[in-house]
Amino acid sequence: MVSAILLAAGSSQRMGAVNKLLLPWRDNTIVATVAGHLLAAGLEEIIVVTGHQAPGIESALQSMPVRFVHNPSFATGLTGSIQKGVSIAKADGYMICLADMVLVTPEEYSLLSAAFQERRALDDRCIILPEFKDTIGNPVIFSAAYRSDILQHPEKEGCKSLVRSNKDHHLRVHMPSDHVLRDIDYPDDYKALTPTPP
Repeated sequence: MVSAILLAAGSSQRMGAVNKLLLPWRDNTIVATVAGHLLAAGLEEIIVVTGHQAPGIESALQSMPVRFVHNPSFATGLTGSIQKGVSIAKADGYMICLADMVLVTPEEYSLLSAAFQERRALDDRCIILPEFKDTIGNPVIFSAAYRSDILQHPEKEGCKSLVRSNKDHHLRVHMPSDHVLRDIDYPDDYKALTPTPP
C-alpha cells in the first residue's frame, strides 16, 4: 500500500499574486487535476498537506476522497509539509507528490507504485526514483522504514540528503515521458504548459 502525500502548502511566490495551484487547468484547477490523477491511479490513501490559502485548496478538492492535514509552519520550508503528511500516513510507502506537476498521468503514478510494491518485497528500505533520460524527477517514493528518519530530518527544503545517503536502496524507474521533470514555478511555465483550447 502506498500513501500519496500531496504537497499543496506553498505560497507560490514565484507566480506573483496568484496561488498557482488554484489556476485553471482544462476543466478544473491545477491541484484538483493532480489529485484526480492520483485517485485514477488507484492509490490507497491520498493526504493533502495544506498551508497557504488552505480554505481555497480544501474547497477545490471538497468532492474528492482525500485526507487533509494542515501545516501552519509551511513558510519555513518543504520538509515540514512532508513531515506532516508522513505523520498521519498509514501505508508501507510514501509517494511525495508536488501539487503543481500537472502533466504526470495516472498511468505514470501507477507505474511507480507498482515498482515500489515489487521492490519492497526484496528490500524493505527501498527508495523509488523516477527518471527520464538519466535525470531524476518526482514523485519519489520512500519505504515506511524511513518514517523516523523523515520525521526527524533537520533540513528545511526536502529530503534530498536522505535520498543521497541511502544509494544502496535506490531503484531508478525509467519513465515514458518527461512529465516527472516538469512543474510550474513561473507564469511562463504555466503559459507554456497550458493546453490550447480546441
